[in-house]
Amino acid sequence: MSGPRRDPWSVLQSRTPARIGLGRCGISLPTREVLAFGLAHAQARDAVHASFDSTALAATLSALGLMTIEVDSEATERSHYLRRPDLGRRLSEASRARVSGLKSKRCDLALVVGDGLSASAVAAHAPALIAAFLPLAAKLGLKLGPVAIATGARVALGDEIGVLLKARAIAVLIGERPGLSSADSLGVYLTYDPRPGRNDAERNCISNVRPEGLAIAVAAFKLAWLIDASLARGLSGVALKDDSETALPREDTASSLGRRDND
Repeated sequence: MSGPRRDPWSVLQSRTPARIGLGRCGISLPTREVLAFGLAHAQARDAVHASFDSTALAATLSALGLMTIEVDSEATERSHYLRRPDLGRRLSEASRARVSGLKSKRCDLALVVGDGLSASAVAAHAPALIAAFLPLAAKLGLKLGPVAIATGARVALGDEIGVLLKARAIAVLIGERPGLSSADSLGVYLTYDPRPGRNDAERNCISNVRPEGLAIAVAAFKLAWLIDASLARGLSGVALKDDSETALPREDTASSLGRRDND
């Protein structure tokens, strides 16, 4: 006598957070799935509108021995930020003057930490990522500029900051647009020779940095590898292929990327 029939979707569901094999109740979804979808949608909305505690973040990064400066974009209200992406790509006049007043010397890399579309992702993961990256940056002998903590930030805001800080490259750590399976995903965008007018094809992106996605240690390693390659070759973006996984120990690649040998 055969045992109970195994749901063929269960194996696939164990491999992905995507909504597959949800089942049905008549012509509708089961109540549990309707409620789960509503919760995920609410979490995504909350992430987009979450407040950004730049002061607390500055204190955390200062404890790591980093010099920080708080800046704002021209998107002074959250509603403006969401409706006018262009405003989030430009520093406010006061912030521009503040950064210019630092009279920064030439540096290899400047970090920008911006709220983006998920301030909760930044608060949860940016300090840990930077802490993991700093020893790697020291091994590479990178000269780091001040860390700009930006409110109302879009990725391109880093281009203007990079020019003012005289940075050879800029790495923007920013909250990614929440999805219905992840409201706390952090993205990292690297641009060589930053300046206003750079486009997305000229950037390298490390995305989905979070415990359930790309592990902090792997993201830090990828960032260090990309920066080293970018500065050596004088480029970034589609012209710079991310081959960092070939340099990772096999066990780190497998475990940190959430893989198993029998997958």
